[in-house]
Amino acid sequence: MEILVLIGSFTVVCLMGMPVAYALGLASIIAALYTDIPLEAVMLKVAGGMSGFSLLAIPFFILAGAIMAVGGMAERLVNLAKVFVGAIRGGMALVNIIASTMFGCISGSSVADTAAVGSVMIPQMIKSGYPRLFAVNVTISGSLQPLLVPPSHNMVIYSIAAGGAVSVGSMFMAGIIPALLLGLSLVVLVLIIAHRDDFPKGETVSLRQAGKIALDAVWGLVTIGIILGGILSGVFTPTESGAVACVYAFLVTMFVYRDVKWSEVPLLIGRVVRTVGMVMIMIGFSIAFGYMMAILRVPAIATQFFVDISSDKYMFLLWVNVLLLLLGTFMDLAPMLLICTPIFLPAIKAFGIDPVHFGIIMILNLGIGLLTPPVGPTMVVGCAIGKVSMEAVSRSILVFYIPMIIVLMLVTYIPALSLWLPSVILK
Repeated sequence: MEILVLIGSFTVVCLMGMPVAYALGLASIIAALYTDIPLEAVMLKVAGGMSGFSLLAIPFFILAGAIMAVGGMAERLVNLAKVFVGAIRGGMALVNIIASTMFGCISGSSVADTAAVGSVMIPQMIKSGYPRLFAVNVTISGSLQPLLVPPSHNMVIYSIAAGGAVSVGSMFMAGIIPALLLGLSLVVLVLIIAHRDDFPKGETVSLRQAGKIALDAVWGLVTIGIILGGILSGVFTPTESGAVACVYAFLVTMFVYRDVKWSEVPLLIGRVVRTVGMVMIMIGFSIAFGYMMAILRVPAIATQFFVDISSDKYMFLLWVNVLLLLLGTFMDLAPMLLICTPIFLPAIKAFGIDPVHFGIIMILNLGIGLLTPPVGPTMVVGCAIGKVSMEAVSRSILVFYIPMIIVLMLVTYIPALSLWLPSVILK
C-alpha cells in the first residue's frame, strides 16, 4: 500500500499538470507522512542532493553552451561543415548533421543544439529548395548526438542518480562511439533520401574561402579540445573543465567574435540561472523520491520482478528498452534518469550488466523520447523554428526513427561500442 501511495500520488499530481520536479517532492512528502517517516529526513535528503561538488559541472556546462549558442559559434561551425560536404547532393542536410555533432561537443544539450543549429540551418535548407518538414526532421534527429558526447550534463545527472558509483569521465568516453555511429547512420539515410528525391547540390567552397572559414571557426573548436583534452589528459576533472570552458567561451564570445552585446549578458545569465534552478530542484526532489523508494524496497521488488519474467539479460534489456521508449514519450529525459536509475541499478547488477553501458542505453533511449509526441521538447523547438505543426512532423519523421532504433539495438547488444573507449583511455 505504501508503494501505491508514493507512485500513485506522483502520477496523480503529474496528471493534474504539476511540474515533474514538484510532483517528485510532493509525492515524497505524502509517502513520508503516510509511513510516519519524519519530514526532516526527507528535507535533509533534498538539501544533500543539491550540495554535491560534482553538481557544479551542470551549471558550468549549461553556461558554456549557452554563451557559445548565442555567440555565433553555431553559424561558424555550420560554415566549417559546408567546406567538407556542402557540395554533395543533399549536402545541406549533411552539413546540418555534422554541425550538430561539432556543436554538441560544446552545448551537450539536444534542445540547445536544435535551437542554435536549427535557427541557422532550417531557413538555409528551405531557401535552397529542401522540403520544410525534411529540414526540421534532419535538425531534430541530428540533435540526439549532443546527449552522448561531452559535455552532456545528462551524463552527470545519471552519475548522480547512480549514487556516484559511475564515473562521469567514463560516461563521457562511453558515449563517443555511439554518437558517431548515430551520426553516420543519419548521414546514410539522408544520402539515400537525397538521391531518391533529387535534392539540390551546394556550391563548392574555394580553398581560400575554406581557409578563412576554418580560421574563423578554430576558436570554437578549441572549446572541444578544452573539454575533451582536459579530461582525457587528467589536467581537469569534468567540473574543472566546465569552469575553464565557461571562461574561455566568454572571452571568445565577447572579445573575439563580438556577436553579443554587453547589455545582453545579464539576460543570458538570467536564462541560464532559471534552467539550472529547475535542474537542481529536480535533482534534490528526485533524491528524496529515491530515498522513499529505497525505504519502501521498490528497487528490490523491481529487481525480483525482472528476474521472474526473464532470467536472460538480453530479454531484460529488450523489456527495459520497450518500457523506456514508451515512458520517454510522456516525460523529459532528466527526470526519467533520476527516477528510473535507482530502480534499475540493482537489477542490472544482478544481471551482470556494466552500469556505464546501461547508462548509455538509457540516455540514447530516452533521447529518442525527446523527438516523439506528445511531449517531445526537442521536436517542439524544431517545429517552432521551422514553422510547422507537431502533427505534420510526427508523420514525416517516422523514417528517421529507423536508424535511431538500429543504433539503439547495436549499443544495447554490443557492449564494446560503449565500453571499449573508456577501457583504453581511462584504464
